[in-house]
Amino acid sequence: MAFIRVEPVQVHVRTDWFSGRPREITWGDQRFPVTSLSAVREEAAAYPVVTGPRTLFEVETPRARLSLTYLHRSRRWTVTGMDEARRAA
Repeated sequence: MAFIRVEPVQVHVRTDWFSGRPREITWGDQRFPVTSLSAVREEAAAYPVVTGPRTLFEVETPRARLSLTYLHRSRRWTVTGMDEARRAA
């Protein structure tokens, strides 16, 4: 499995009220329910000064596996990578 790096694309993400886990991703006019969460990496101690702390999520959707980034300072979600080969398997 290999993620394809993409230019960061801003998306809207609905999260669980209590845990903050992504539940649904809206990318343009398409909605993708998150079926599972594969990995979480918090970068709160070491981060680029320009962007500030961030949290990276690897999530599974029915169409693809996505790498989501939450930028804490700007409160924005972006997709930074995807693996569509998962869908074919």
